[in-house]
Amino acid sequence: MFTIRSLGAAILAAALATPAIAFPGWQASWYAAPQPGWAPDFALPTNVPATVAGSTVREVLRLSTGGSALRVVLSNRYGAVPLAVGAVRIARTAGGRGATSAIDAASDQALTFGGHAGVTIPPGGTAVSDALAFPAAALERLTVSAWFPGPAPLTTFHWGAQQTGYIAAGNTTAAVALDGARPLHGRAFLVAVHFAGQGGTIVALGDSITDGNGSTPDRHRRWPDFLAERLAPQGVAIANAGISGARLLSSTMGVKAIERFDADVLDQPGVTGVVLLLGSNDIGWPGTAFAPQEPPMTAERLITGYRVLLARAQARHVRVIGGTLPPFGHALPGTPFEGYWTPAKEAVRLQVNTWIRESGEFDAVADFDAVLRDPGDPARLRPEYDSGDHLHLGDAGYAAMARAVPEFPPAQ
Repeated sequence: MFTIRSLGAAILAAALATPAIAFPGWQASWYAAPQPGWAPDFALPTNVPATVAGSTVREVLRLSTGGSALRVVLSNRYGAVPLAVGAVRIARTAGGRGATSAIDAASDQALTFGGHAGVTIPPGGTAVSDALAFPAAALERLTVSAWFPGPAPLTTFHWGAQQTGYIAAGNTTAAVALDGARPLHGRAFLVAVHFAGQGGTIVALGDSITDGNGSTPDRHRRWPDFLAERLAPQGVAIANAGISGARLLSSTMGVKAIERFDADVLDQPGVTGVVLLLGSNDIGWPGTAFAPQEPPMTAERLITGYRVLLARAQARHVRVIGGTLPPFGHALPGTPFEGYWTPAKEAVRLQVNTWIRESGEFDAVADFDAVLRDPGDPARLRPEYDSGDHLHLGDAGYAAMARAVPEFPPAQ
C-alpha cells in the first residue's frame, strides 16, 4: 500500500510512473467539491452512511473535456484518520443517460498510485493517481470504483451529487454491474478527474444553485453541465465547485468560500477563470432554522468578502465573472425554513446585485438575476424556471443560466 504524504508527492509519482506519456498540461474535466460532515443537530441530515469500510463505492460522472490520458483524485481533506484505498478502477459507463451501476467491461482499467494498486491518504491529504492512457470524448460518462478495505468514515463527502452512486460489500471494483448494491445519494472521497489538454479550466464556485438542486437527477442538468456542453467544442473544461448550503462568509454545509477558494478554485489544474455565484445563503439563512442566532447579513459585509476573493484571483491571473444573485422571493414556503426570504433580505440582494453589475471590479458579469426574474414580480423566479420551492431552478432555468454566462474576457 502506497502512502501519499502530500499532493506534490502524488503529482511527482504520477509523472515518474508514466515517462512515455508527454502532456501539454492538465485540466480539471470533472470536479465535486469535498465538504466535511456537519453536527447531528443541524437542520438537515447528511443522508449518507457514517462509513463505507469494507465496501466498494461506484460513482458515475460526466466529463466536460476529454483527451488521451487521465488521472483521478481522491480526497481525505476532512478526515481525522488515514484512509486506506485498496483498489481503484475506471471504465466507460454502460447504458444510456439514466442511473446505472453497469460499466463497459472492455474499457475497464485499474488505476495506480506511485505504481501501486492502493494508497493510504493521511488526514487532510489528497491522492492523485498515476497518469493512465484512456482515450475519452468530451461529455462522455465514466464510472470510478474504489474499494475501502479498512476504516473509512465518510468525513469527506459531497452532499448534493444529483447522481446515484452505489455501495457494495467487498472488493467488487471489477464487477460489470453491482446488482443489489445500496444507493449512495452523495459522493465519497472522489473529487476530480483530470485530462491532458490545453483549453484551460473554468471553475463554477457556488451553492445549491451551482450544485444543481432541483435539476433532474442522473441527467447532468446543472447549469455548469449546460455550460460544459456549450464550451466543449472549444476544449474548455468546467469544474463544478458548488456545495449545497455554501456561504461566502460562514461555514456549516461546507467550509466558507473565503477558506476553500484556493483548494477549490485557484489550485485546479489549468484554471483560467471562475464564475462566482455566492451570497444567497449568507443573506437568507440568518434568523431561520439554518442559523437562528445569526445577525442579518449586510451588503457591505458581502462586498468586502467578494473583494478578498477578487484580489486573490487577480494575484494568480485568474479572471472572475461575477454572477448576480437570482431572485428567491417567498422561498421554501410551508417548510421549517420560512423566513429565508423577507423584504429586508430582498433589499440586501438588490444592493449586492447593483454592486456586481456596476462596480467594474469583475472581469465580466453574468446577470443571472435579469434572466431568471419574473417580469411581473422581480423578487420571484419566472414560473417556467422554478423547481417549485421558489429558490432552486428546474432544468430549463439552469439551461438559461448557462446561456447567460458571457465569453470569458481574454487574459491581460
